[in-house]
Parts: sequence; C-alpha cells; structure tokens
Amino acid sequence: MPLNLPNLITWLRIVLIPLFVGIFYFETSWVSEPNQNLVATVLFTAAAITDWLDGWLARRLNQMSAFGAFLDPVADKLMVAAALITLVQLERVDAIIALIIIGREITISALREWMAQIGAGKSVAVSFLGKIKTVSQMVAIPLLLYHDRIGAFSPQLAGTWLIYLAAVLTLASMAYYLKVALPFAWRKAS
Repeated sequence: MPLNLPNLITWLRIVLIPLFVGIFYFETSWVSEPNQNLVATVLFTAAAITDWLDGWLARRLNQMSAFGAFLDPVADKLMVAAALITLVQLERVDAIIALIIIGREITISALREWMAQIGAGKSVAVSFLGKIKTVSQMVAIPLLLYHDRIGAFSPQLAGTWLIYLAAVLTLASMAYYLKVALPFAWRKAS
C-alpha cells in the first residue's frame, strides 16, 4: 500500500464516516440537536470534497496507484451508503430509494470486477449518465442531512426531488452498464 498524500486523504474520508454517522447518536451535550444537522452536513460535504481532492492530487503529484484506484471508489460507496442508511433511519429518505442506490453500487462494482477479470474493464468506464447521477446524489445528500428550512427554501424538499432524480438515473445508468456487459456475458456462456 503506497502511503502518499492522496491515499491518506482517501483514508481520512473513510475515518470521517463513523464520526459523520455518530453525530446523530452523540450526547446532545457534545453536539446539540439543532447543530447535529449542520455538523453532519459539513462533515459529509468535507468528505465529498476530499473525493475530488485526492484524485486531483494523485494526478497533479503523479502519485496514482493501483491501491488508490481501488480504495477511492470503496470510500465513496461507504460514504454514500452510510449517509443513505442514516437518512433512512432519520426518516428523510425512503428505504426503497436507498436500496436502489446502494444496490446499484454493489451491482456495478461486481460487474466492473468481472469485466476487468475477462479483460474488458474499459467497456464499463464511468458514463456521462453515471456522472450526472453522482452529482445529483452528492447535492441531494447534504440537503437532506441539513433538513432545516433556510428562510423560504426547504432543503428537505429540494433534496428529496434530487434524490428521486438520482434514483431514476441510478436505474438508467445500471441498465446502460448491463447492456454494455451483456454481449460479454453471452460470449462467456457460449
């Protein structure tokens, strides 16, 4: 495991996950109830920014590694899954939405692993649709975490619409990846 700045930042993102989830379980003397939403939102947003930062630094410092390429998406998926499960627990997201998004991540990760094993890993590179899904999801989650109204603006309402959009895009992008992989599956089955 190469110990470099981008990988350390990725590890930091993983370490932030229990802290981010724990905010809602700490004694209110540590983090008062009104501040829990704000602190969780800040932690999640900081973790999301480190996702961009570690990749940028790896390219900029020429410190890309196979381990970093493996760890980065794992950290992303853990962070999003933890956030969605927390939001389900807080009754801010429907369980079916969380199941769709988390289930797609597991399915596509397994698909990418299988495609890499058969030498067709580049066939399931990240699609534009997948990027739009990620953006809508990464904007929705902090809005849903923050939850409290800001004047006339309802982060909960905006976040709900965005997470529904993310779920629809999740299904569409999964269908796209499965369509790309299907010919390889038929060839392997024959």
